[in-house]
Amino acid sequence: MKCWKLTIQDNAYSELVEKHEQLPKDIQWHLIGHLQSNKVKYIAPFISMIQSVDSLKLLQEINKHAEKNDRVIDCLLQVYIADEETKFGLGFDEVIELLRSEEFAALHHIRIKGLMGIATNTDVEKQIKDEYYELKTFFDGIKQSFFRKDEAFDTLSMGMSSDYKTAIEQGSNMVRLGSTIFGKRVIKHWNRDLKI
Repeated sequence: MKCWKLTIQDNAYSELVEKHEQLPKDIQWHLIGHLQSNKVKYIAPFISMIQSVDSLKLLQEINKHAEKNDRVIDCLLQVYIADEETKFGLGFDEVIELLRSEEFAALHHIRIKGLMGIATNTDVEKQIKDEYYELKTFFDGIKQSFFRKDEAFDTLSMGMSSDYKTAIEQGSNMVRLGSTIFGKRVIKHWNRDLKI
């Protein structure tokens, strides 16, 4: 059976749930985009990876619902690297603090697979390159300091349709090419159209 990976983003957990019901069951679902902790319960039964974990609170919620579903859910820690206030993510120091915490050590139903970052939305290629270089350097340091003996920590997700070539040059081993493959999307306002 072929295994497909489909990524849903833009705070569209409801779309993810809907598509999971409609599409073949051999798809591995990844979520990118800001995830509210009160929405984790809807995707915990089937999600393969959450690529945008930006707080300990969210990790704890994922762990709680993974345990309820007798699963371990793969996660990427989203690191804030952009020069934009609209982006989410943990600062470099917050990642280290989180990984050193007793609260993190108590989570047995999540697995940190790596880091994810979104560069500044700009045409200045040097800025994008520098942001990805910093994240790759940080990834290597985190691997050495916290996951040296953990082969599962192997994913550096950076680069989207507009900048994936630069991201790959800087060490990305997972890129997100939604609009390149599927074209630009018009997304309904989830708050207005969804009732759960």
